[in-house]
Amino acid sequence: MTGYISNDTRKVTTHRLIEMKQRGEKISMLTTYDYTMAKIVDGAGMDVILVGDSASNVMAGNVTTLPMTLDQMIYHAQSVERGVSRAMLVVDMPFGSYQGNSKEGLASAIRIMKEGNADALKLEGGEEIIETVKRILSAGIPIMGHLGLMPQSINKYGTYTVRAKDEEEAEKLVRDAHLLEEAGCFAIVLEKIPAKLAARVASELTIPIIGIGAGGQVDGQVLVIQDMLGMSQGFSPRFLRRYADLHTIMTNAIGQYIADVKSSDFPNEKEQY
Repeated sequence: MTGYISNDTRKVTTHRLIEMKQRGEKISMLTTYDYTMAKIVDGAGMDVILVGDSASNVMAGNVTTLPMTLDQMIYHAQSVERGVSRAMLVVDMPFGSYQGNSKEGLASAIRIMKEGNADALKLEGGEEIIETVKRILSAGIPIMGHLGLMPQSINKYGTYTVRAKDEEEAEKLVRDAHLLEEAGCFAIVLEKIPAKLAARVASELTIPIIGIGAGGQVDGQVLVIQDMLGMSQGFSPRFLRRYADLHTIMTNAIGQYIADVKSSDFPNEKEQY
């Protein structure tokens, strides 16, 4: 299968993403957490790279995203930024770094931008965090919103099931989306909500809507890179398409290395000095 390698080396910006929505060009977005992977993802032509707090799950082995600290997110952002030249670099603000205290939220945001060299930040929530959103935006820091299933609130939900299936929650999500746009957010991620609701939000808003488990009628898609490359096992939600089976490829390669070491086949005469 032929891949997509972009010949356009111009830096992706908030303005360019809005232009993409206006002309109907879909936006591609993947999570990345380290330099080596960032070089590959950026070189392949990705529009947006998200340094997600999902690093808590796939990099650190935690059950939820809640344990991620501000320092840890900055470390991952620094690692990724060194490998990115074209894609927009968006960094998640971790749990506890912005909720309930807009001044602390701004201080956290400034640290990520200055120390992590981020292009923009992503925050989970709508009306509940709108004061913090406005304060961060007032400092000239671009914000991508996040509505629907919000992993930082998983203890409140108690389940990772589809959100906004009932009318009341759906209407709140639409209101929150409009609030975020009116506040000045440049895009919004919608996670695990009914496709028709996501399509409604994308049609009502002028800013790009990026979906994960939100159907195909939005302006772009995001996945966790370990999931779409088949590195992770035992996680198979309906919205996930696996584009490779790196778990098997890597296991076989590592197994062959072990066998070669055990049999003294590696290193051979050409592989020594």
